[in-house]
Amino acid sequence: MAKGHTITTNAATSHVVVTLGGEKIAETNQPVLLEETGLPTRYYLPREDVRTDLLRATDTHTTCPFKGEASYWSAEAGGEVQEDLVWSYETPIPEAAQIAGLMSFYPDRVELTVDGQPV
Repeated sequence: MAKGHTITTNAATSHVVVTLGGEKIAETNQPVLLEETGLPTRYYLPREDVRTDLLRATDTHTTCPFKGEASYWSAEAGGEVQEDLVWSYETPIPEAAQIAGLMSFYPDRVELTVDGQPV
């Protein structure tokens, strides 16, 4: 890792709700919180708690030296379409193993609430 750059993951019991265009697209009480130097907290949700029927896989892939290769999905809900809104590290590097297969959303492009409070 780059000097001074860290990631930490922690299982939580927070109630996380993700809404797009007024439609709930994910809800869980089992998020994994990822803290990364210089970035806001990311909430990774179990796939079974995400409305994957509203998602469409895209060809987008990115590589993070601290987590590995991410795959992306677009979402359509509430009359809105958001391209590459959701990502997942299907096989992250060992230091990020706790987020394997979980899904995360860009918080500035959805309505994200944690324990009833907007994020």
